[in-house]
Amino acid sequence: MANLPSFPFNVFAFMLLIYEQGLISGQIRYSIPEEMEQGAFVGNIAQDLGLNVRQLSARKFRLSSDDGGRYMKVSLDNGILSIRERIDRERICRHAEMCTVSFETTLVNPSEVYRGELEILDVNDNSPTFGDGSIALQISETSAPGVRFRLERAEDPDIGINTVAAYTISLTEYFSIKTRRTESDVLIPELLLDKPLDRELQSSFQLLLTATDGGTPQRTGTAQILVTVFDINDNAPVFDRDMYKVSVSEDAPHGTLVMIVKAHDLDEGLNAEITYSFSDVDLRKARHLFCLDPDSGEVRVEGPLDFEETNSYSFDVQAVDHGSPAMTGHSNVLITVNDVNDNAPKIKVTSASNKIPENAPPGTFITFIDVVDRDSGENGHVRYELPKNIPFRLQTSSNLYKLVTSETLDREGISEYRLPILARDLGSPSLSSNKTIHITITDVNDNAPRFAESTYNVYVMENNAPGGSIFVLTALDPDLDLNSYVSYSFVDHFIQNLPVSTYLDINSMNGTIYALRSFDYEELKNFQILVQARDGGVPPLSSSATVNVIVLDQNDNAPVIVSPLYQSGSAAQEGLPRSAGQGYLITKIMATDADSGQNARIFYQVVKSTDPTLFTVTKNSGEIRSARRILQIDTPVHTLVILVKDNGQPSLSSTVTMNIRVLENSTEGITESSTFVKNPRYFSDPNVYLIIIFSCTSVAFLLIIVLLIGIKCKQDRSIIQGYNTPRYCYNRGDSQDTYEGRPAMEETLRYPGTGRIVRVPEPHQYSVCLSPESAKSDFLFLQPRGAPTPHAE
Repeated sequence: MANLPSFPFNVFAFMLLIYEQGLISGQIRYSIPEEMEQGAFVGNIAQDLGLNVRQLSARKFRLSSDDGGRYMKVSLDNGILSIRERIDRERICRHAEMCTVSFETTLVNPSEVYRGELEILDVNDNSPTFGDGSIALQISETSAPGVRFRLERAEDPDIGINTVAAYTISLTEYFSIKTRRTESDVLIPELLLDKPLDRELQSSFQLLLTATDGGTPQRTGTAQILVTVFDINDNAPVFDRDMYKVSVSEDAPHGTLVMIVKAHDLDEGLNAEITYSFSDVDLRKARHLFCLDPDSGEVRVEGPLDFEETNSYSFDVQAVDHGSPAMTGHSNVLITVNDVNDNAPKIKVTSASNKIPENAPPGTFITFIDVVDRDSGENGHVRYELPKNIPFRLQTSSNLYKLVTSETLDREGISEYRLPILARDLGSPSLSSNKTIHITITDVNDNAPRFAESTYNVYVMENNAPGGSIFVLTALDPDLDLNSYVSYSFVDHFIQNLPVSTYLDINSMNGTIYALRSFDYEELKNFQILVQARDGGVPPLSSSATVNVIVLDQNDNAPVIVSPLYQSGSAAQEGLPRSAGQGYLITKIMATDADSGQNARIFYQVVKSTDPTLFTVTKNSGEIRSARRILQIDTPVHTLVILVKDNGQPSLSSTVTMNIRVLENSTEGITESSTFVKNPRYFSDPNVYLIIIFSCTSVAFLLIIVLLIGIKCKQDRSIIQGYNTPRYCYNRGDSQDTYEGRPAMEETLRYPGTGRIVRVPEPHQYSVCLSPESAKSDFLFLQPRGAPTPHAE
């Protein structure tokens, strides 16, 4: 144990030595904090091990382990163990409680091995972090105080006291922060509701969550909390007036718009949708004179009015929302019928041009409107008409009217409005005037760039030229100016463990995708990337699209002949018994093509033959068969050149030359094996495996045949020694078997070394004649009376 006053940490060493058969071994341990500078002192390993510093070089002292050699080094001049490079505890051991790096030192003359450990102590070098830095919560306005909502916890790769120790939030009267620890000692933050919520008063809250660790100095991390308050149907519709008063000429035609009743519901969605109607009591007397539109609240003349009979009408109207349970609001309508009118209303607008942002909430003020009618009494009453299906309405304010928005605006749908306002008095005949208000909708960044499709399939032919364009992506943003400027980029992704940037590049201005390398279908058939389009607004909005890059196969691989194997420049050898009939399978050519689809479809054909009438090759399977029986006039050796081609455009091909030798009898073989491999580098690993399997099978088969022949010969010797007859025959007839001194033979003939079996049909007869000397022979030569038909085993 050594104390070093010049360092703010303790380095200690513990050593255990063992001596056995001339080899001294021991273990030493050091402890240092992480993030020490390069060259920082760890310990005097020579002194700690009791070694002579002057002998370190002579005894070839070295640090031999991989980890120790990476992070530490030893000076042979003074025996000081120091830091080779900065050590990051979190990278080496992540969240492990104990972090050690093993090392080993060796010396010779005598041989000594010292194993050691370097303990890495944690320092507070990491700040707490929250995922993407934002947390979204949705809370119902009916939630009771005291309810807790779990929040995303911060991550701190440090351990112990240096990890997250506390959470705080920005000051608010509605919420506070609480924490609890899990069984694994993880601190979990929870948002506590302290005060009832009211969406109509405040529909959302933005809070700042701060995580603080316990290190010295302390480090912090923050995240934004967005709390959205859910709506419930807790507000009844409220009319903008308690009583609607209006006058109408008694000669007003059918369908004349008398007035519009308007109610508002502070809720949202279905809770805010309203249906208008007359009360049941007033329905009987009003239905023949007036009608009330249930959706718009328009009151229109339904029947003829008579001033002399009735000069005014009063109705109760109700507005019912679509919530559950539904809530109802009430108002009264007073319609007065007048006779004459000789002055038209005059409209005064405080501003001739108005600008309003498209994200203005409903109810946003636009301008004041004042209407003056010089008439008196009923002739001075005025009603206002706005075009239908527009997002504006009029509100009363003292003696003026305010033009306000009635719903959300969308500049991308309509960028400006020329709003004609019609003011009509209630005289008879009615006089009116109008004025046009120009309203310009200014842009805000409320639209993210949009791709035409969420997924694109891009087809690229293999062997493409690097640097060429393979596809163009376009995203459209209906906003204006910088809000509509779109830039393109790849989302981080790996293809075969390599970043997408090593395969493709994208033009950030126009979305053109370029291939940075030539693709090989046989190595990479398809991959997927994610392209992001981001606009220039503040804050920027983005969207992404998936691009499936599909590599198309090109016919760039010629067929490779797998069987028969032959050396380049020589011909493959095959045998054909002279007794073979038409359709006899001689051999089968096997080939593979690394391409796919039609490019890998293989066809076989004879391009050259010594005798075109003697052999045929199956186009699709590559089977070579005899086209007729062998004649005595046929040459003993025939040469075939087989073309193996694929179905690509253009087609690629390979050829194989085969020498087919006519065998005079069953024991005659081919002088040289066609499958003898003289240069193995021309064959692929699968071919080598096939050769090994076929060779082992053939050897085992030959051993079995030799064993059976040996047993048969031994039996033959015993029979010959027991009989004085110089010749023994075995005859096979059509209906019965006759034999002398020998058991019945199989009805098949095997040709050792050729892999073929000749089955003897019933109508044929043969005889086996044995002489006294035949017991010394290993093979029997048969003289068939009828030609047997061979087939492949």
